[in-house]
Amino acid sequence: MIKKILVSQPKPMSEKSPYFDIAERFGVDLVFRPFIKVEGLTPKEFRQQKISILDYTAIVFTSRHAIDNFFTLAKDMRVVIPEDMKYFCITETIALYIQKYVQYRKRKVFFGSTGKIDDLIPTMVKHKTEKFLVPMSDVHNDNVTRLLDAKKLNHTECVMYRTVSNDFTPEEIEAFDYDMLVFFSPAGIESLIKNFPDFNQNNISIATFGPATAKAVKDAGLRLDLEAPSEKYPSMTSALLHYLNEHQG
Repeated sequence: MIKKILVSQPKPMSEKSPYFDIAERFGVDLVFRPFIKVEGLTPKEFRQQKISILDYTAIVFTSRHAIDNFFTLAKDMRVVIPEDMKYFCITETIALYIQKYVQYRKRKVFFGSTGKIDDLIPTMVKHKTEKFLVPMSDVHNDNVTRLLDAKKLNHTECVMYRTVSNDFTPEEIEAFDYDMLVFFSPAGIESLIKNFPDFNQNNISIATFGPATAKAVKDAGLRLDLEAPSEKYPSMTSALLHYLNEHQG
């Protein structure tokens, strides 16, 4: 019987989140507690990459983390971002987030509609004279590099932030009494093992989102009870709903 579920993500901002419907429907206690957190590089660490922000005329943002850390680093290094800097974002939501730091002008902010970098490329090609800088996490693949190379765009990728374990306090470790753990990245599994080196799964169910996270569970020698997405259940909440329907009796 599952009574208490730990979801390794921040608590949803909207009260209409399907997670709250699940909690009410099955009478389960849902706790939102990220196992990982993002921290920015220091100016000293960034300078080791020998990149000067002002050498570029356009910035490509793939997440809010990228925006936060780009502007924080610029401020810490006393770099004044020119008003004619162009910004290319993978979604409108991310584009609008830029307003937190600069005055939003449609003529210098461009965005895609699908949330995939592929969808943004045609817009970038229309501005192929720009020099693009792409802020990234320390953990990333070469997809962006390959796509921009294929279109012969002038670009440079740089690391501006990293994912680290969001360590548990001794009190949290002592009170760790969950029936199910829900993970969304391999880094979350690494954090579990780091925080609980003697972790014994026993009857604790583990759910994962994405093939890389599922692989990390198996590689750690743990039992995977629920894997999403699937053709039938494209989101973690829909998969969780089905799982609880089957197992709560």
